[in-house]
Amino acid sequence: MAIRNIITIGEEILRKKARHVDQIDDRILQLVEDMKDTLKESGNGIGLAAPQVGMLKRVFIVDLQDEKGMTVYINPEIIATEGVQIGPEGCLSVPGKSGDVERPAKIKIRAQNERGEYFEEEAEDLRAVCICHENDHLNGILFPDRVKGGLSDV
Repeated sequence: MAIRNIITIGEEILRKKARHVDQIDDRILQLVEDMKDTLKESGNGIGLAAPQVGMLKRVFIVDLQDEKGMTVYINPEIIATEGVQIGPEGCLSVPGKSGDVERPAKIKIRAQNERGEYFEEEAEDLRAVCICHENDHLNGILFPDRVKGGLSDV
């Protein structure tokens, strides 16, 4: 079990674009396992992207503690969006702050799993929000960049 430090706002790495994962090797698999441990240890997070733990790789995980369980997305691509929803968001890299963000109501994403297999998933509501939020991290975008009406303290 390896818990990595979560990088917080103000660190340059959070503003950089993550690189494509060319090969899912032992280093990537260890990163994924460390991210899972780190997310669990955070206590209140529902998603974590590789840049948040200092790795500029196109990898994120989502765990809404539902029937889907912990899902790993490698080289994700949002291929379709539909509708609009606005709701509060927070972020492990922006501790103590929240704000309302506009996101698609439904999305379709294509990614690879830990075995390198491609899969597509349709998501809506909170799952769509979380996937969009984590995908933004891979492009150097933080939720405060998208907040409507300013940040609030939590």
